[in-house]
Amino acid sequence: MKTSFQQSERMVVKNEKSPREASVKTKLLVNAGVVFGKAVSLGLLPNWFAYRGMQKETIKDYFDRNKNEKNVGSCQIVHEKEKAYNPLPCNIESREDLPAEKGWWGYSFYDVPHRYSGETKIATLPNCLVTWFNNPDKGNDYYPAILTGDRRALIMREVAYKQQHAQVLRKAPEPLQLEEAIWVTERVYHNHSHWLTAHLPKLLWLHNQNLLHKVILPPNRTATMNDSLRMLGLDPDDFLTYDENKPLFVKQLTVMDTDRFRPELLRLVPSAYGVYEADAPNRRIFISRAKASRRKLVNEEEIWSLLEPHGFERVFMEELTFQEQVKLMQETSVLMAPHGAGLTNMMFCPPGAQIVEIADLSFPNPNFYALASAMKHQYWIINAQSEGNEHPLEKDMSVNPVAIKEMLTSLI
Repeated sequence: MKTSFQQSERMVVKNEKSPREASVKTKLLVNAGVVFGKAVSLGLLPNWFAYRGMQKETIKDYFDRNKNEKNVGSCQIVHEKEKAYNPLPCNIESREDLPAEKGWWGYSFYDVPHRYSGETKIATLPNCLVTWFNNPDKGNDYYPAILTGDRRALIMREVAYKQQHAQVLRKAPEPLQLEEAIWVTERVYHNHSHWLTAHLPKLLWLHNQNLLHKVILPPNRTATMNDSLRMLGLDPDDFLTYDENKPLFVKQLTVMDTDRFRPELLRLVPSAYGVYEADAPNRRIFISRAKASRRKLVNEEEIWSLLEPHGFERVFMEELTFQEQVKLMQETSVLMAPHGAGLTNMMFCPPGAQIVEIADLSFPNPNFYALASAMKHQYWIINAQSEGNEHPLEKDMSVNPVAIKEMLTSLI
């Protein structure tokens, strides 16, 4: 059947001469996709069709579907879904003044005061196949996927099956096999912010459960990843790893599905790094993005002339080791920065720190507001104006000095 589909597709492409024939090609492809999907739903393994028509399901769907079967694994709910009661940003008078646009994030600034934290699940499933790819069109970002024993694709936060995974699997050699492992790696794990907020909390929870010896980490790790583990007394080379050129087959695979801004998980980080035992903080830090490739503050010098007289220090996080960043944050009572990964370091500030984010609210990203709330910091949002015609995540910004002066007056 696979061969006949490929032959049909080639035939239509070769003879394509008119819009009518193009329409015929489209119908053939759609019909073939429907056939593949139905066949997989009836129990035929998707590798019979080169992994086309893959069905997707959540962990809950998997266990609901297999509730009467034996040897399907286990699932534990560590944290139930819970509604937050977070304060408004310090310079916002009404929740109605917060942007309600959800954008890419699935929730908005408006949602953060009463945002629901999703469940924390830890599940063990038999006979799983793990695969991944790096997307060169998106900064070589990493995308993992997990297929269950009957070849359904799991849907978890930042772990999802895409067509590129099918392309990888069709060309892949025999998978590397393990008896058991714990998989924690998500999309763009190498990103500073994603590592600290999405991965490190899971590792710390597993550490507290004496399960780290089963964790498998990527072979390619950043200096921040390795240093963050070493600061905890862990040797990165002691972890299991995998061959990046082969899929991974695990007879008993354990996964954690988490909410990236779950307070109970995030607060494991400052606790593990001794933040709660640190001396009272007294430093005011402004993180400069002048050396960054994007989202620079184009009128930074004008803004810095306002901040410096109020005792702020200007730092470039890319010039500091991870250990130096942690120590600096432990001493910081006020942290101010344009929107960027450096703000994630608020996780190492003692509770109650003042966090001031400068961001373009025409493309609102509520993640740092959610993070500051989870860490029990006091959060400020200063609206900026974007500069240029690039994607909103790439644009430089400028900020009105009057807004900074008002913030400084209130802060003092």
